[in-house]
Amino acid sequence: MLPLAAFLVHCFPLALGHYDICKSWVTSGDSPSWEYHACQPKPMFMKGYAMVKVEPPGITCGDPAEYFCTHENPYLCSDECDAANRDLAHPPRLMFDKEEDGLATYWQSVTWKRYPEPLIANITLSWNKSIELTDDIVVTFEYGRPTMMVLEKSLDHGKTWHPYQFYADDCMEAFGMMSNKIRELTTDNAKRVQCTEEYSRWAGSKKEKNVRFDVRERFAIFAGPDLRKMENLYMAMERVKGLKEFFTLTDLRIRLLRPALGGTYVQRDNLKKYFYAISNIEVIARCKCNLHASSCNFRDGSLQCECEHNTTGQDCGRCKKNFHTKFWRAGSYNPAPRGSPNSCTQAGTILDIVSPTPKPESTTLRKAHMPDSSAYHHEKYISTPTKANPILRISDPPPMKEVKENTAIQVSTIPPVLETKLQHREIPEKIRAAPPIHKELTLTPSSGRKHSKKGTYE
Repeated sequence: MLPLAAFLVHCFPLALGHYDICKSWVTSGDSPSWEYHACQPKPMFMKGYAMVKVEPPGITCGDPAEYFCTHENPYLCSDECDAANRDLAHPPRLMFDKEEDGLATYWQSVTWKRYPEPLIANITLSWNKSIELTDDIVVTFEYGRPTMMVLEKSLDHGKTWHPYQFYADDCMEAFGMMSNKIRELTTDNAKRVQCTEEYSRWAGSKKEKNVRFDVRERFAIFAGPDLRKMENLYMAMERVKGLKEFFTLTDLRIRLLRPALGGTYVQRDNLKKYFYAISNIEVIARCKCNLHASSCNFRDGSLQCECEHNTTGQDCGRCKKNFHTKFWRAGSYNPAPRGSPNSCTQAGTILDIVSPTPKPESTTLRKAHMPDSSAYHHEKYISTPTKANPILRISDPPPMKEVKENTAIQVSTIPPVLETKLQHREIPEKIRAAPPIHKELTLTPSSGRKHSKKGTYE
């Protein structure tokens, strides 16, 4: 019960509803109309919708089979990795599977048998879609956390890469950087890329498995330590140049540069205890829809925004055909609490009439409407390019699972995982909330002739 309570307290601030309705039907006297709002999808567990690529070729253990040992029993090397034996194999899909009975399953690299040549592995997650981080990235290691590692992101589907954070047992020696903590950042430098020694030192952390990229602590710079003032964060997203883009990505890459040593130096007489093993990678984010959609579904091989405001595209990044009386613009979080939709409009329609807040003296009824449906270089750890492995899709994605924002008690305590069997499920048809009033409207086009048309106008 206590772990559950702690989880709910942790998730409660992010479970509150923020900009989750694109439009609502407003009745004010005899003039009912649609009221449009900036809107965004709810956060989701994203690992089930990623494609994973592990490089270089041959970095995964088992081909050929080999024995390895652990730091706890460094000379009892009786464990075996064999790709030909399902019970002894450690393929990449085990970073995303469902672990049962408390037994960890994990991807594992080859051992450091070619020392002093560096043991380098790259693990890339690709969504073929822009997403926005809403919580910490957590990577869970077995048999020790690496002593050197870099977390990187791409905004252009892997063409260029930018560092998110450096990790080392000695930041100055590894990367020529001072070790810093996130809580030392301010509103003026919240986007600063840092190096941390918190997750890489062996002494006193033998049982620690997780390595984090602290998203929540950066949010707290603006929203307060308990994230109770999320509106301040959203206003900062509009005000601080590059802040929104800092938490946006299409791809995530983990660069493993040196494995856990179990001490201060490498024992050349026993290299079988040096390797990488990852049992889980957790990424919680929302689809980037430019504040023009409140839902996002998996369709045609990738996540797609269900666009509103007469926008279209995977990220709702352009106006629909014949809706170009104004240039396309992303929605805005301002003014709080519903923002500005910046809808695409068509000449002669009422679609661009927006009332961010109803008049206080009028009686207002709202009904939610559900939608339809920079590369960098560091000479100390950059490795020479290798032939990329083909991208591996673990399985067809599971049903969409969301981190609920409207109530804390609905937040799942068990993160969804990829299923090992292929599943083909159709996305249910979205249900429109019909306006309560149907009224005959008389439109006067540019020709001057009047004609009537019945129906609902958005």
